[in-house]
Amino acid sequence: MQIDLRTVSITPLRQTYDHIARRLGADKPASRYIEATMDVQPQANFHYRPTWDPEHELFDASRTRIVMQDWYALKDPRQLYYGTYAQARARLQEVAEADFEFVESRGLAERFDDTARRTALDFYVPLRHVAWGANMNGAYQCAYGHGTAITQPCLYAGMDQLGIAQYLTRLGLLLGNQGDLEAGKQAWLEAPAWQGLRRVVEDTWVLKDWFELYVAQNVALDGILFGLAYREVDAALSEQAGPTVSMLTRFQAEWFQDANKWVDAVIKTAAAESAENQALLGQWYAHWRGRVQEALAPVARLALGDAGDAALARAVAAVDARMHKSGLAV
Repeated sequence: MQIDLRTVSITPLRQTYDHIARRLGADKPASRYIEATMDVQPQANFHYRPTWDPEHELFDASRTRIVMQDWYALKDPRQLYYGTYAQARARLQEVAEADFEFVESRGLAERFDDTARRTALDFYVPLRHVAWGANMNGAYQCAYGHGTAITQPCLYAGMDQLGIAQYLTRLGLLLGNQGDLEAGKQAWLEAPAWQGLRRVVEDTWVLKDWFELYVAQNVALDGILFGLAYREVDAALSEQAGPTVSMLTRFQAEWFQDANKWVDAVIKTAAAESAENQALLGQWYAHWRGRVQEALAPVARLALGDAGDAALARAVAAVDARMHKSGLAV
């Protein structure tokens, strides 16, 4: 018996779904990100307006003053949908777990310089409350934003902030003990150096315009705070006592670099949509930039002493440069 094996090429009758084909063309295959993102949010045939907000539909573009012809233009350049997001964060988590295990197994925490240890605990432990606030803000942006292209990564960013809060808690327990976590909480609630930042965080919770909240949280607060905490303060502690804290905050530093790609792309696209958008985004950024810089000034001095003001200025300048490149008049 002889068997002939032949390769048969089967041409698919359609490349993607109808709603994707209307955007890309019928003959163009779509990526999994596009299929999992574009036009997923319902646009019509809602049963009734929310009883707790009868002025708006359940998904309503008028919840923000920013106006977009197509809200799905705010795509994530990282192309994260749930599958790729989970894989990317799993990789970051594996590295972070390995770093924590290395520090603990080699006794690096016990041998860490006591002065640097005190600085790290006093500075980083209260920041877990900032991260928890950012988690709430990410959830708000997801709930009230318009279009899956923007609400999807907002939720991911919020969940990432919850993970950051947990890593900061573990840093406090590894370099200190349960008492240091309680001391960090009391500092957040009562210490004068932290009250400006605490007020900024709590004021973001009552913002109604979800896009202004995006600018306040993802651009101004995260941009300046992460630049200060995970570049300036981290570098100073590494120079003083070695890279132990750098290993324990590696997740935050790498996450920040990754998130900036998405944040800058959203601002650039929204600003390019119209002069009105560009002006409004610039006003929001200027307002929250000023508030965050003022609030972080005593925190920077708490960690870096007299060098704190210069370090904070560098962190602000870095965000200014990003926003200028994204089309805002800084």
